[in-house]
Amino acid sequence: MTPTRFRLDRQVTLAVVVTLAIQAGGGLIWAGRASARIDELQRRVEGQGEVAQRLARLEGQVEAARASLERLERRLETGDRR
Repeated sequence: MTPTRFRLDRQVTLAVVVTLAIQAGGGLIWAGRASARIDELQRRVEGQGEVAQRLARLEGQVEAARASLERLERRLETGDRR
């Protein structure tokens, strides 16, 4: 028995080529959308640094206001009228 050579018809080859082209197009579209999402996330992360600094300053101001309020409450409780 001699081995038979693998052979494809033109119709099958054309169908495979069309399928691969469609899949490649879909893959490129998916990659483009993924890249756009990653770019958006990077912009958000870069903006969060400024927000974190502002939040830290606000926390410091709230702590100072809380300490001042506690001093005022102690003075009112003790009757100290300085």
